[in-house]
Amino acid sequence: MLRLSRSHNAWGMYWGIKMHKLSALSVKSLPAGKHEDGAGLRLVKREDGSGQWVFRYTCHGRRREMGLGSIFTVSLKQAREKAAEYRAMIANEVDPINARERQRVERRHDQNLLTAVARDAFESHKASLKRDGAAGRWFSPLELHVLPKLGKTPIAEITQRDIRDALQPIWHEKASTAMKAMDRLNIVFRHAAALGIDVDLQAVAKAKALLGKQRHRAEAIPSMPWAEVPDFYLSLSEPSISHLALRLLILTGMRSHPVRFAHVDEFDGDTWIVPAEKMKGPAGATESFRVPLSREAQEVVRLARRHERDGYLFVARKSVISDATMSRLMERRGLQARPHGFRSSLRTWLAECTDAPHEVAETMLAHVNGSKVVRAYRRTDYLEQRRVLLERWASHCMTPSLAYPTAD
Repeated sequence: MLRLSRSHNAWGMYWGIKMHKLSALSVKSLPAGKHEDGAGLRLVKREDGSGQWVFRYTCHGRRREMGLGSIFTVSLKQAREKAAEYRAMIANEVDPINARERQRVERRHDQNLLTAVARDAFESHKASLKRDGAAGRWFSPLELHVLPKLGKTPIAEITQRDIRDALQPIWHEKASTAMKAMDRLNIVFRHAAALGIDVDLQAVAKAKALLGKQRHRAEAIPSMPWAEVPDFYLSLSEPSISHLALRLLILTGMRSHPVRFAHVDEFDGDTWIVPAEKMKGPAGATESFRVPLSREAQEVVRLARRHERDGYLFVARKSVISDATMSRLMERRGLQARPHGFRSSLRTWLAECTDAPHEVAETMLAHVNGSKVVRAYRRTDYLEQRRVLLERWASHCMTPSLAYPTAD
């Protein structure tokens, strides 16, 4: 047997056939018909000028032909290289057609691994996620808790027992994350079915049944009683970024994200127009949200503009303040309450100290209320009613109370 490093001429001698009969120029000009390059490589030209490379060989006593591609996509040089590769395989008693089919099966196998299908499902699902899932929160439950154990398994072979075993370690300890992983996995399985992969669409539900009821109970974020808010608010007397951000959050009842990423272009006089993509939801809101600004809130925005960088009001070093900045300020004061809890403080104050209608109070917190039909016909965001209420809330926040001692 000849070494694989032998020259093409040596291979031609081995096969007993002259090689390299064709030239790149002749490939284009040859008439319709079969034209041999030598050592099993053949060019089949058609009447329309197109052509196909064919490799003819004998392996294990069986004569076979395999296509190597069109002359428009595979050059003469590339065809010769492929033929040489296959001749080497034959010399080692490996049938090139069988080997190529095995490679195709392996590629299909790799494409159907859970990791590949999950990432494909994520790409398809991105449009429905806030900022196209850039934060990674949609995919991370799978990436951290499922794919390390099942990622290299073909999705069609994954059973409810596999899913149970993967999620069992976090089912009770990290209940929320486990449920998110379960939900994402269900989407991935349905995506696989849409791709034509034979999967068990009930596998996720069966796994959930096997895991049983979770012991974990969701706990509400600690909030500050509304009567204690004024003295805390008044203690935020420094014109620092963290103090001003917390003051704007308390005065408006908005979530942390819109406040932290507040941009000067969003403020129009006495109204803050929060872009849809900054609102909470799978893909954020479908429309921007108008927030009426009390006189005190407008003053906070004015003071925050002194810290503006690249248009953002609350920037620390190179980027906007982190989600933990305001929480740590409250932690350092020994408080159980957290920034998000001020939304609850505002909502309770609305219920106990005002006669605000339910739909207006819910809109104050940008909550979706009412059915789709009701929302379709209700064309108001109660802006002026909310403006009056937030002015009253600001007045409450600025009125000191002996019930809560100032701490700093």
